[in-house]
Amino acid sequence: MDSECLAELAAEACDDRKAKDIRLIRVEEVSTLADWIVITEGLSDVQVKAIINSVENRLKEEAGRIPLRKEGINEGKWALLDYGELIIHVLQPNLRAFYDLESFWSNGEQRFFTSFGK
Repeated sequence: MDSECLAELAAEACDDRKAKDIRLIRVEEVSTLADWIVITEGLSDVQVKAIINSVENRLKEEAGRIPLRKEGINEGKWALLDYGELIIHVLQPNLRAFYDLESFWSNGEQRFFTSFGK
């Protein structure tokens, strides 16, 4: 599975837990950190944790992938899963606004995830 498909799978898993404003950012042309970054938000600690669990389970089941690193899972304010070529950030709205990762990665190709047929 290529990195774009992996990012889309992660975005779908976020959407399954009602994540808000899911963005996929292709950064392979502007960074060696990853190929894709998915940024989304959960409205509570519980929702952030549920979104992260959904992504982790989906990528393990459907792509046979486990994260290289996990951060912030227990706190539920800002959680991160690092799969090497894909990084997923799930933040609560106030932290998302404060850190403004979309602006930081503005040189990358950004697109919104939309779930069709749901």
